[in-house]
Amino acid sequence: MKLLINGSPHDVPDGMTVAQAVQTLTTATTGVAVAVNDEVVTRGSWETTALRDSDRVEVLTAVQGG
Repeated sequence: MKLLINGSPHDVPDGMTVAQAVQTLTTATTGVAVAVNDEVVTRGSWETTALRDSDRVEVLTAVQGG
């Protein structure tokens, strides 16, 4: 299945969840937000939210500094 993650195309296994997609991009366990097709996915739903072919996923991590 093909996804667009943070603007880049990715081939991923069918049935990948939001949680699995996040793990492919970052090891951060806090300060991470995800939107799928412009809809925010709450952290509590990451494990149960399956992605579909052609979904647009944005994974954002908080950065501290000045």
